[in-house]
Amino acid sequence: MRRLPRSLSGWTMAVFGLLAAALGVVGLVAPDALLTVMGFEPVPDGGRAEGDHTLVFLTASSMAALNMGVYYVLAALADWRAFFRWTVPFRLLTFAVFTLAVLTGRAPSGFLGVGLWEGLGALVTGAALWYERKRSAAHA
Repeated sequence: MRRLPRSLSGWTMAVFGLLAAALGVVGLVAPDALLTVMGFEPVPDGGRAEGDHTLVFLTASSMAALNMGVYYVLAALADWRAFFRWTVPFRLLTFAVFTLAVLTGRAPSGFLGVGLWEGLGALVTGAALWYERKRSAAHA
């Protein structure tokens, strides 16, 4: 495994992975800070209703984000292009689902940033892969 990504698409994966891992850590260490970033109003300690499992869900989501971030970084270091390609349609799907959650009132408007982040990441990764494929074909 290399120390740095060797392709533009690898760098897009590495940047996303590092940010996902960092946000995962924030969610584990300071869940209210992550809720605020996503546009949710945190509930003060002791203010949650019986049966409110927001923090449990946030812990699980944050751990998943941390793991996913590490997977992205490792894939970038291995220059695993198949993985990069797989992420594009699924990140576009995530963009669509998260955006619809905001548009239908299921999530606050601040959550739109999460959807936009996924959509932009998919487009940048797809563009990097397209550029690399065109460049490789031109050199062949």
